[in-house]
Amino acid sequence: MIIDIEVNNKTIKANRGETILSALKRNGIKVPTLCHIEGFVPTGACRICVVEVEGKTNLIPACSYPVEEWMKIKTHSQRVIKARKTIVELLLANHPDDCLYCERNGNCELQKLAEELNIRERKFSNNRVKLKIDPSCSSIIKEADKCILCGRCIRVCEEIQGVTTYDFAKINNRHIISTSFNKPLNVSNCILCGQCILACPTGALHERNNLNKIQQVLNTVNKHVVVFYSPTISVSLAEEFNMKPGKNIPGIINATLRKIGFSKVFDSTFASDIYIIEQANEIINRIENNENLPLFTSNCPAWIKYAEEYFPEILKNISRCKSPQQIMGSIIKKIYSEQNNIPTEDIYTVSIEPCTAKKFESQREEMTNKGIADVDVAITTRELAQLIRLHGIDFNNIEEEMADSPYNTRSSAGKLTSVSGGTAEAILRTLYYKITGKELKNLKIAELRSNKSVKEFNIKIGKINFGIVVISSMIKARDFIKTLPQRNDIHFIEIMACPCGCVNGGGQTLNADTKDIKSRAKSIYEIDSKELIKVAHKNSQMIELYSNYLDKLSEKEKQKTLFTNYSKRDVLL
Repeated sequence: MIIDIEVNNKTIKANRGETILSALKRNGIKVPTLCHIEGFVPTGACRICVVEVEGKTNLIPACSYPVEEWMKIKTHSQRVIKARKTIVELLLANHPDDCLYCERNGNCELQKLAEELNIRERKFSNNRVKLKIDPSCSSIIKEADKCILCGRCIRVCEEIQGVTTYDFAKINNRHIISTSFNKPLNVSNCILCGQCILACPTGALHERNNLNKIQQVLNTVNKHVVVFYSPTISVSLAEEFNMKPGKNIPGIINATLRKIGFSKVFDSTFASDIYIIEQANEIINRIENNENLPLFTSNCPAWIKYAEEYFPEILKNISRCKSPQQIMGSIIKKIYSEQNNIPTEDIYTVSIEPCTAKKFESQREEMTNKGIADVDVAITTRELAQLIRLHGIDFNNIEEEMADSPYNTRSSAGKLTSVSGGTAEAILRTLYYKITGKELKNLKIAELRSNKSVKEFNIKIGKINFGIVVISSMIKARDFIKTLPQRNDIHFIEIMACPCGCVNGGGQTLNADTKDIKSRAKSIYEIDSKELIKVAHKNSQMIELYSNYLDKLSEKEKQKTLFTNYSKRDVLL
């Protein structure tokens, strides 16, 4: 039911039962927030969103208070502004003064609020105990001193991922957000998905920055530095440079990376096609042998770590195929190295990913060969943007270039791995062809492209009624896995830790809204609809790689190149 309310002496429409904040936002009236997360039950904890309501003695939190008919609201009265200003001043009293050196300088919500409220001096002083930085983790750095106790990281980790790495605690008479027993992140149950970084309004949580490593190696004589980027990067980087969200810019990225000084630039969608082929083969083998079904995907390292921690009993069901990142690194270190007579130790591989967990994956012992890592360093979309700015490249005015051969052809199926349901759709296209010898008539599978967190689809392939399940977010995966003993109709399960998939990865642009994420996914689907090679098994360069090299490897060598193993992981809960 639509009702009228008065805001700043003007009448606006609101839906009965919705919050004041929701009604204001829909009518283009901005009210600041800190603890609020869109789509979550409001807590009203930070009080930054308070407004003045006629007839109410106290200021009202807009995020949690429902509208009432003919309610009269002041969103920026002197009383409201003074209250917000005092709250921010109190937060700043307990906050470090290192903005110039902070990871979030210029992109910090607290800093922005202080500017908007014209706070130009420290009103309150506080003798606080300085908290140590936690640099233990390969993916995420935790700086507790910069935490403002908004609780957003706790809610995302608990309500979306079901991991509950963080919680409120009291250490030395100071309230903090801590891991279990206040232990370092590297021994916690954190799966390194990075969703907490996207939720954090300050620099309390951020990725481990690897740009110094890259700068050093780019200036090292006789180092052959090879860079490759995830299928998602081409549709997500544009936002960092004020381009239209979702704009597909692979040609600009290729040219930019060459200007930075990389020896070779590859598109790792090529490796996604290999991943699709090997996953299809693995499903067929398991169905023929009737063992370890359903098969789970292995391309999301956060999901793999979660399974190792919480569901070690299903590790035998997880694909042994390396992720596309690791396949690409392995091919470069082994095949590319031999074909170009470059010693493996002289090649340095840099992977650009939308994911913080990829940093952890690149350092796993299983992803090394004789002590040499498949991927030497992984960086996020955000770090790539920093690297481009560091090198002073005019990103908006650069001629497009192709990626380097021999790994510059790909299918649009490989691009689909960026979105939730895309990996399943891509594998299904190749699986159908391998089983029936015919191409799937309708390559677009609408059931796998919905926004649901859990999607199910069945299709007849030969004599098999093939069952597929697609899940994004760990809490949904946890709930579904518990039902598996009652299910015998599922052959394949795709799991991604981040809601919507890699387009919403923990290494993507900060402060992106739902529309931006949908724009990235839409761009991926548009690529799939327009391009000619829509199935992985028609990638000519990949076919050539198999016939000239991969198929000639011994089984042991092929296993080292494309496959790996996972094992139970003990952590503090």
